[in-house]
Amino acid sequence: MELKIERDSDIESWMEVTLVYNSALKQISTKLEILNDEFQHVHRYNPIEHIKSRIKTSESIVKKLRRHGYESTIQNMVQYVNDIAGIRVICSFTSDIYRIADMIRNQSDIRVISIKDYIVNPKPSGYKSYHMLVTVPVYLSDRIIDAKVEIQIRTVAMDFWASLEHKIHYKFEGNAPAHIKNELIDCARMVAELDAKMLSLNEEVRNIDQRKD
Repeated sequence: MELKIERDSDIESWMEVTLVYNSALKQISTKLEILNDEFQHVHRYNPIEHIKSRIKTSESIVKKLRRHGYESTIQNMVQYVNDIAGIRVICSFTSDIYRIADMIRNQSDIRVISIKDYIVNPKPSGYKSYHMLVTVPVYLSDRIIDAKVEIQIRTVAMDFWASLEHKIHYKFEGNAPAHIKNELIDCARMVAELDAKMLSLNEEVRNIDQRKD
């Protein structure tokens, strides 16, 4: 399933769109890596465990456009699909999530469009993550394009849960049996408890180290 392409010029536009979004992901990834290195230098600690990035497939884009009643064109894709370029930032502790979000927000060339805090307000399924929709300028040879990137920030435990939930969602096409949904909600509670305990333990260890210094 492909986006509707009617002229050669549209093929070039589609290739250009892919180029722009890939470039935006590279810029965000590089910024995060530099911030992580700086944090290690100043605080002797890395808040970011690892970074994942992806470009949404054309099939997924078409499905999303159709679900919202839009024709499958490049113009609609760019205007209405906000998560074509996605980057996931995985960290160890919940406190790191907001620290990373602040570091991103403080970048002068990144503009935050919207925030969805599913940690404070989890989804009914139990899903937790911190979502930022931002734009970053992509400098081409003849112009500057502000490209949208969705950034998801979550702990290792939240990411493990979300990965399983994603597999179950597609396995049952969004209609998983009730007992499986309930088990996932219970697992989400356990993940929240684990994150809280790990954060508390880490803070205790850091306080001990500070007293030694």
